[in-house]
Amino acid sequence: MGKPQRRLGKEFEAEAVRLVETFFKTLKSDVWRTVFQTRAEATAAIGRYIDGFYNPVRRHSALNFISPLQFERQGAR
Repeated sequence: MGKPQRRLGKEFEAEAVRLVETFFKTLKSDVWRTVFQTRAEATAAIGRYIDGFYNPVRRHSALNFISPLQFERQGAR
């Protein structure tokens, strides 16, 4: 028999859904306005967005609502 699955708390599940929805709203407003000729162009643009803006610049609740770049700079002091 397989391992029993762990159930996550309702609050955790709700927060996860909220974060995913927020990510896709931001992605749509910043990237999906562009018309791409190929799927590869779209994939590359989304990858650049995630790596280049969303992760290092966007404020994160887990970091007390500062960006990872700001968080890194604070640690370097």
